[in-house]
Amino acid sequence: MTEVSVVTLGKGRPDHLVNVVLGLTRQTLMPTELIVAVMQDELYVLPDAPFPIRQIQIVADLLPLASARNAATRVATGEVIVFLDMDCIPTPTLVADYAGFLAGFDGLLMGEVLYLPGGATAGDWSYDRFAEVSVKHSDRRGPPPQGIEICTDYRCFWSLSFAMRRATFLGLGGFDERYVGYGGEDTDFGKAIDAAGIPIAWVKGALAYHQYHPHHMPPVHHLDSVVRNAELFESKWGYRTMGHWLHAFRLMDLIDMTPGRPIRILRRPDAADLALTGQQSHQPYANTATVIRLLEDRLAATEKAAAAE
Repeated sequence: MTEVSVVTLGKGRPDHLVNVVLGLTRQTLMPTELIVAVMQDELYVLPDAPFPIRQIQIVADLLPLASARNAATRVATGEVIVFLDMDCIPTPTLVADYAGFLAGFDGLLMGEVLYLPGGATAGDWSYDRFAEVSVKHSDRRGPPPQGIEICTDYRCFWSLSFAMRRATFLGLGGFDERYVGYGGEDTDFGKAIDAAGIPIAWVKGALAYHQYHPHHMPPVHHLDSVVRNAELFESKWGYRTMGHWLHAFRLMDLIDMTPGRPIRILRRPDAADLALTGQQSHQPYANTATVIRLLEDRLAATEKAAAAE
């Protein structure tokens, strides 16, 4: 039987991590272990589980997402690594689905993720209730009708739920640890996977429910790291990533993107920027595309008014 280690990253939101553990205790195939890469000074108080839970601390001034995933994978013992964000509650077959598909597929697999509104995990939550209230992310494509479907665009990779054979992940070198803070490390890893000829695929199954938490899209609260990481990506691959976020930042007059020059931050996000991009409790997720449409409509109206004068 394949041994599966589950890896997650932790910073704040202890209730979310507790729900992840509870979801893992309901698996049809129990993981060999759960490894929590803790990106804060305090360890978590977690419920008992029928598998070992190991917490390792990876603390840095900026979010060390790449190095934390790598460190957790290096100490893992399973042949298969399931990477699951701390806000994703696994359905009972998630571990078994990933392990089953990876038995005959040496690549990167991306499972299904549905989004929950605020309050959905209050009290004694149930999967039946999640199925009733969850929604699909409008910017993400759905799973194939069955089995595995190869993804031909590495930019689709999103690290909130994926799985690989441990040897393949480590053989590639893991995530590029030069990426710190928020943004870019996923696309860089997807690009590296693609360049190495390792297949990326969607699967039908391995479903997780994403728990609500306030967020901003585009992530104006991570302006500095998005800009820095976009330029790191360009120095490595010859072009920038996170173009939709940068486009939104430009429309908001947060940055200057003069061709041929480094991105220049013009100002700090203010209360109006946070209000525009912030996720409300009735929204299962925040959406950059919606904000861009609003900004472009505002710009068009302004230009029309100026032309009329």
